Amino acid sequence: MRMTLKALLLKSLRTRESWVIFFVLGIIMMNYPFISIFNKPLSVLGFPLLYLYLQLGWLISIFVIYLFTKANHSANKGNDSHKGEQG
Repeated sequence: MRMTLKALLLKSLRTRESWVIFFVLGIIMMNYPFISIFNKPLSVLGFPLLYLYLQLGWLISIFVIYLFTKANHSANKGNDSHKGEQG
């Protein structure tokens, strides 16, 4: 059976390893080496570079959490439909 890209992405996001990888990546991105890279006296569109880095990181993490919850919701919906067929 051929799976679509969306189905493959949602299936891979359900795994516990994906949660751990994104958590560790988020912790690393908010620690010393990366913070010091973006802590420069440079402005982009009038905003300090560090401020933009932190805000974009926050938005991306919210989007990743959204994808995780969507993947879990679709998995639970699929499990519920299979339980109804078996019973």
